[in-house]
Amino acid sequence: MGVAARRLVLMCSVVVCQLLVANRCVGEVTMKVGHDADGIEFQFDGVSLPVVDDLGATAKLQMVSGEGDRNAGDLKVLTDGRLPADADAPSESYFFAQGTDGGRILMDFGRRVSLEEVSTFSWHNGSRAPQVFTLFAADGEKSPFEASPHRGMDPLGVGWRKVVTINSRTDAANRQATGGQYGVTIRADSDELSNIRYLMFDIHPTETDDPFGNTFFCEIDAIERSTTRPRPIVRDTSALIRFTSENDQYRFTIDPTDAPDLAGWAKDSLSPVVAKWYPTIVEMLPSDGFTPAKQIVLKFKNNMGQVPAYASGSQVSLNSQWFRKELKRESLGAVVHELAHVVQQYDRVSRSTTRSVRTPGWIVEGIADYVRWYRYEPQSQGAVIRKENTDTIQYDDSYRTTANFLNWVTENHDKGIVKALNALARDGAYDEMIWVTRTGKSVQELGALWKHALVQ
Repeated sequence: MGVAARRLVLMCSVVVCQLLVANRCVGEVTMKVGHDADGIEFQFDGVSLPVVDDLGATAKLQMVSGEGDRNAGDLKVLTDGRLPADADAPSESYFFAQGTDGGRILMDFGRRVSLEEVSTFSWHNGSRAPQVFTLFAADGEKSPFEASPHRGMDPLGVGWRKVVTINSRTDAANRQATGGQYGVTIRADSDELSNIRYLMFDIHPTETDDPFGNTFFCEIDAIERSTTRPRPIVRDTSALIRFTSENDQYRFTIDPTDAPDLAGWAKDSLSPVVAKWYPTIVEMLPSDGFTPAKQIVLKFKNNMGQVPAYASGSQVSLNSQWFRKELKRESLGAVVHELAHVVQQYDRVSRSTTRSVRTPGWIVEGIADYVRWYRYEPQSQGAVIRKENTDTIQYDDSYRTTANFLNWVTENHDKGIVKALNALARDGAYDEMIWVTRTGKSVQELGALWKHALVQ
């Protein structure tokens, strides 16, 4: 199967006519949008590859309206010819402050130019991946002209013309924003992007159901017409460890670039566990209509503080320092726990309903630890609770304690309780009545019986 066939790619073309007073069509603009939910290479059919040394690299960038997020890089990350190392790289991306309605970014070439195309790229595991913006262009000569039209000022009345509006949400009509990599290429004939000095991107969030809807933009390219094509950005992938599950159903990448001393262990010890247990967890935690991520990235990092590992979308971040100390103890189990989170995806509940319920954290972590301690490594007895500790524990203490509780319910009342909880959580429909419906007892009653059994 080819690359294009393996990818989920959203392709669309639009034709926009800019009209004069006499309603004469003076230009044609075409747009190609690419989306890869599991991508790491920024390759899309019909969308240009990100490049270095394009015209945008020498342009002056200015914030016209809006406020950059304090965790984002500065504006120059948009034109530096570099791509983020992963989907969770805020300092290598530019995005507006949380809870704001985006803003406007000006690109000044310093002279009149004729562009062949403009391309924009973004990457995030969640709703901050798609792109929603309107592109304006100006030559700076029309009167009146405002070079920095703030929000609330109509650019069309101060010397600007609209080129195209972009909405790359996978279900734009229903405001659905899916994570992954996005690329947009805008091409125009000799009229629409010719003899201009300025571009302005009027950017809006992908969703407003929570404060985190502003897109993680990572590169904007502007390619001049009739010039040598700039060279594509080349990423050093020589250190990456790539492998697949049985039957090539799932693809995995381990990135030890920041911890080369762990590369041998990652290849020999970690990759077999990942290849076997990710599809195993997928089978353990099914639900109607759910499709798990097909490509998983595990990346070693050196700046994670005391956090051993965490999952975000289809990526797992691994704390290099912690793993060096735990190679023969907790390391593999910790990865299995995070792979369970990758499969769970409880935060991707459809935003089309206002009735979704956030799953309690003790269930989220309890299920992940149940997968680890009772399915992956039951022989380690890592979730066993000593009798002397039963006075202070509760079923909803999360992690190992909840894993122990879930295992007890599974063995004594309902063998399918974990699968049922997972299905409800993934649909945003958790309700405590599930315990009564499936076992005849409330979760509190089950908790009391579980504690009593621990001391017997």
